[in-house]
Amino acid sequence: MQASTEWQQVKTAFKKIWGYDDFRPPQGEIIKSLLDYKDALIVMPTGGGKSICFQLPALLKTGLTLVISPLVALMENQVQELQELKLPAALIHSQLMPQQRRNTLRLVEQNQLRLLYLSPETLLSSPVWSVISQPQVQINGLILDEAHCLVQWGDTFRPAYRRLGAIRATLLKLKPTGTKIAIAAFTATADPDAQAIIKQVLNLKNPQQFLLSPYRSNLELNIKTVCTPRGRQQQLIQFIQPRKNQTGLIYARTRKDCEQLAQWLQTQNYSTVAYHAGLGSDERRKIEKDWLEENVKFVVCSSAFGMGINKSNVRWVAHFQAPFLLSEYIQEVGRAGRDGQPAIALTIISEPTGFFYPEDKQRQNYLKENLQKQYQAANQLIKKLPLRGNIETVSEQFNNSEIALSILHAQGRLIWRDPFHYEIQSKPAKSTLDLNHKAIQQMNQYLKTRQCRWQFLLQAFGFNLDQSFKRCGHCDRCKSPQKS
Repeated sequence: MQASTEWQQVKTAFKKIWGYDDFRPPQGEIIKSLLDYKDALIVMPTGGGKSICFQLPALLKTGLTLVISPLVALMENQVQELQELKLPAALIHSQLMPQQRRNTLRLVEQNQLRLLYLSPETLLSSPVWSVISQPQVQINGLILDEAHCLVQWGDTFRPAYRRLGAIRATLLKLKPTGTKIAIAAFTATADPDAQAIIKQVLNLKNPQQFLLSPYRSNLELNIKTVCTPRGRQQQLIQFIQPRKNQTGLIYARTRKDCEQLAQWLQTQNYSTVAYHAGLGSDERRKIEKDWLEENVKFVVCSSAFGMGINKSNVRWVAHFQAPFLLSEYIQEVGRAGRDGQPAIALTIISEPTGFFYPEDKQRQNYLKENLQKQYQAANQLIKKLPLRGNIETVSEQFNNSEIALSILHAQGRLIWRDPFHYEIQSKPAKSTLDLNHKAIQQMNQYLKTRQCRWQFLLQAFGFNLDQSFKRCGHCDRCKSPQKS
């Protein structure tokens, strides 16, 4: 009876804050898990209501939940929504004015906040860590939002991700006896390999797993091959022309691509704008607002757009260039049709031989070569690093040492004694470069596959298919198997 009464109070709070009568499965189970301080790994499709699953438990507890998020735009969106509801949430990032950061850290010291959003790098910065680690600052949970970024970026681009697994044990030594800190990782995309890496790096303890299929029966998937840059532009126009009055998104891979494509579309009399991480905060907010309110029907954007932005009636998504990874692809196409109504996704690729139109092949080769160079440089540097050390001291002595330490950790040859002190161990190295190349190859296989595209995706992400699921009936392969 007691448990039933407590759960009714949880649902009452949910209704009061967000206005919903009940949870969508498995939101209730996830919330119970975090309220009970249990670790969890949650893989839920885009638009599945992930943020509520960690926001509500944080708001119902005294003390602070740290939400580690990869992008400033994502943090700003979620915190703005919470603050508009008069809820005790804040964020810290490098673009804030010093006075704003000081005010937020003062609130943390006084246990006035329930949710604090920040990047891995900011969490591990000296000013923030010195406050977070104070004995009187009550920490209840560590949430890794968009946890696939740990896998995609943790080795060579954002090495701070690889140090997150040492945070809980270190904080518990500094907090009062009996303190509990739960860790939960949330993402829309993680195949079995990625799930294993997330659990290992974060040191999750017997995590409860909530793994939901990304399948959407209302979302049609299409790939079109073109042989010239002009053909790529024409294919895009053919796709968006009949849908110009519907809400959509066009993804390009770089800031420059976004800018150039938006400018070209404007010359074709389309009202659109480029969005990427290089824009200022105010400019990004304005574009998001214009798109959400449908003053602008579609935006030309990098992968920075869409994370945490809640819009259910997106009818189409176009990839002007294919993502490098399936996890990126399923995140981005998953922004269409969240209302359950019919939606369509198109990815335009240059012909695979690269003989007539080498752009995509060159782009991918550049990525592979760059990865190879980073690993080679790191492996040379590893020979010079002390076997034990402090990351700040080592970083001052050796350029790119953070990446070298991260690669060592990924190879199983290094442990973090705490988030700042490492120890190199004499173990045979696991080849993490092969994992990256495997992920790129998997995307290539998807683009070329002759089987049902949804079937390919579900198998890739580790979901057992029902025997009846041979053809989805709403991808280009099922509709016309012989076409490319």
